[in-house]
Amino acid sequence: MSDATGHATPQTAGRFPLLIPAELSDEQRAVYDSIAGPPRGNGAFTMIYDDGSLAGPFNALLFAPAIGDAVQALGAVLRFGGTLDGRLRELVICAISAELDSAYEWYAHSRVAMTVGVSETELDHLRNGTVPPTLSPAERAALDFTAALLRQTAVSEEIHAGVLEHFGHPGVAELSLLIGYYRMLAGLLAAGDVPAPGPGP
Repeated sequence: MSDATGHATPQTAGRFPLLIPAELSDEQRAVYDSIAGPPRGNGAFTMIYDDGSLAGPFNALLFAPAIGDAVQALGAVLRFGGTLDGRLRELVICAISAELDSAYEWYAHSRVAMTVGVSETELDHLRNGTVPPTLSPAERAALDFTAALLRQTAVSEEIHAGVLEHFGHPGVAELSLLIGYYRMLAGLLAAGDVPAPGPGP
């Protein structure tokens, strides 16, 4: 298995044992099929290893299949059925991944980000905790909002007004849920000490 850069991606589990399809219960298999099939599948990053086991948070979700199914369904809607622009969405996810030092999230979404117009220079800024100077006013407002939700216990009137101006109430709701979802996944990955697939020999 190779990632988008052509590097080998050996299996890495962390604290959750990797589950192969033959080991799954019927309930787990239903969740697995929802994750492994469209619209996800293996795209810009490795999420299915050669033996069929799932990478990143997806393997961990199988250990709590009822909740895991709800979580993966929310993730699919946020990524593929939401109204936020793809570039904006990935800027926000990468900012979350960098802020929370989530290796798999960064590994996965920095690759997705480059497919929707985020430059390597912009990714370098996010990785280093700085705001890229190339952002639009709407993107900057979204990243200010993201930082407030991650670092503070409240969102100021000024920051809220900024996202409200650009996205309206529906967009603020979606953006809040997007941030909460990827913060939750980062927590799951941290609890399981789940690493990103690394380069092979």
